[in-house]
Amino acid sequence: MAVLQLLIRLPRPMDQVWPSLSTPEGLAAWFTPTDVLQPRLGGTVTLGDLGTGTVTAWDVDRIAEYTVDPAGRIRFHLEPDGESASILRFTHEGETEPEQTWRARFERLGESLTP
Repeated sequence: MAVLQLLIRLPRPMDQVWPSLSTPEGLAAWFTPTDVLQPRLGGTVTLGDLGTGTVTAWDVDRIAEYTVDPAGRIRFHLEPDGESASILRFTHEGETEPEQTWRARFERLGESLTP
């Protein structure tokens, strides 16, 4: 099993980043269409062609973790970086895609957060 971990600095505070990681509209804007997302521990999630599974960690405004078959575990952990930015600790465990693919996605996320 492969594990990819990235640390990404985002140009917005946590409360402005959180919806991009925890709502169907937010995830679709930079990552993948999200057909189903029940925003709670144990909720159902369907992440486009990555698969369907369960919300395996949920701490509002901080942690969203989705475990889907066959893609594996995808975890977003937000931390403050001063008053105007955030740090995203990202982990993908399972059938990981190339790091370049994820970096391109996070560039799109950063662009979507820039005014």
